[in-house]
Amino acid sequence: MSDAETLISRRRFCTGACSVAGATLATMFTACGSSSSPSSPSDSSSNVVLLAKSAGVFTGAGVQVPVGGTALASVGGAVLVDSVAGVFLLSRTTQNAFSAIEAVCTHEGCTITGADGAIYVCPCHGSRYDRSGHVVGGPATASLRQYGSSLAGDVVTIAL
Repeated sequence: MSDAETLISRRRFCTGACSVAGATLATMFTACGSSSSPSSPSDSSSNVVLLAKSAGVFTGAGVQVPVGGTALASVGGAVLVDSVAGVFLLSRTTQNAFSAIEAVCTHEGCTITGADGAIYVCPCHGSRYDRSGHVVGGPATASLRQYGSSLAGDVVTIAL
């Protein structure tokens, strides 16, 4: 076999291998996409609403979140806090107390973005958590990580 024939065979092999790999990856990504599509939020019996987003400012020891002008101004209000230190679910439980928990679902790592009343709902597979981060409906089995919080003036600080 000449070098030209070997070169053509290698090209054909690589082209074929890449085609198979590409088709396999496309199938995998399509399957992943469909398995992580919202299940619970699209149910007609569900009342899941997207949480308002609030930017958190990382201070080194915590994340500061303004209260005024947000859902946190009222007891029972909740927001999704996005910061360089992470993503958190912050809710006002009483006039002077807040609940801060990690917003990453313990089932497969999706960011929790909605709530059904006082229950947080993962958009990927429908895991449900109470405002303290405890699982109230699977497939997740582990609670969300809780953080301490404090109110000073019109700013809540999530302690890290």
